[in-house]
Amino acid sequence: MKMILSVALVLGLCGLVVAADKVDPVGTWKCDYAIGDQKRTCELTIKKDGDKLVGTMNWPDQKDEKIKDVKLKDGTLAFSAVRKFMNNEIPIEYKLTIDGDKLKGKGASEFGGGKQEFDIEGKREKKDK
Repeated sequence: MKMILSVALVLGLCGLVVAADKVDPVGTWKCDYAIGDQKRTCELTIKKDGDKLVGTMNWPDQKDEKIKDVKLKDGTLAFSAVRKFMNNEIPIEYKLTIDGDKLKGKGASEFGGGKQEFDIEGKREKKDK
């Protein structure tokens, strides 16, 4: 009986590990964040290109910025994007945890000699069926 319980426990734990790798980031995500007191929005689109993940980010004043170094590990999506405004190019590193159709995490950049981090949250848009 102990053997059966042990095997069931091991298989159950293996199933949890496999489930953690089954996070699917593909889709279009509507995101909200704040820089200081200013609330902002962006849209993240993730697609599969063979075995790789690729995508773009859109802001109200900047469209189709390709994201770089896209990695998905243990339910965390990491990538970078360049934000362009007021003749500045600011690289931003994102680290987002995906839970179903929600994501949550941080963006970080260096600007004006200092590092700035902000919280970001998003929801995946539902596909029309």
